Amino acid sequence: MFRFKQFAVDQTNCAMKINTDGVLLGALAQAHQPQNILDIGTGTGVIALMLAQRFAHAVINAVEIDTQAAQTAESNFKNAVFAGRLTLYPESFESYLLHSDKKYDLIVSNPPFYINSLVSPQANKSVAKHADADFFEMMIKGVTNHLTNTGTCWLILPPDTAALVKIIAQQNKLYLQQTVAIKSYQDSKPHRELLVLGLDNITTANEEFVIYRQEKVYSNQYKNALRDFFTIF
Repeated sequence: MFRFKQFAVDQTNCAMKINTDGVLLGALAQAHQPQNILDIGTGTGVIALMLAQRFAHAVINAVEIDTQAAQTAESNFKNAVFAGRLTLYPESFESYLLHSDKKYDLIVSNPPFYINSLVSPQANKSVAKHADADFFEMMIKGVTNHLTNTGTCWLILPPDTAALVKIIAQQNKLYLQQTVAIKSYQDSKPHRELLVLGLDNITTANEEFVIYRQEKVYSNQYKNALRDFFTIF
């Protein structure tokens, strides 16, 4: 059990455990007074729970294709003080978006990203960590059709996968509005990139986020981002 300041997350039967990518997405994704939020591939449900804490008036829908992870996430939702605003859909995002006409102010995903990599021998980890270009093509098309006019989609990806997703987004008239290059240290190369996509074609803002000030010492950026969640801060 991973305990945050306002909720706890059971990770039983979840292939993808709580990690830095997920908590950074949950802490950094922004929207102006969002009413409806969608979390694609919720896993443990941690990102959805963080967003429920941050946006007190938002209703959060979370989609998870892995049956065991979906059961765990649903249990985590029910045990949270935000339970009334969280709904779990145990299905693929393609299926969910196909039969839903709902529009979202904010869509987030910490998606599978090892494109064309060797598939993990563990089936559930394969689902959680591997995808191909078709996966992102379907995701971007679905997102484009389910964003409000001013809504945004936030994705966290490795740089090479992010480069592909930028191309797919452009082809589908979903515009890159912001990037956040995530680095372990100030002098490190970015190992993750936060992409912010939307329907408005505006000038892209580029930012950096540094996790550590020095070895085993978190940066002030990281502390400030996670202060409302982690009990160590």
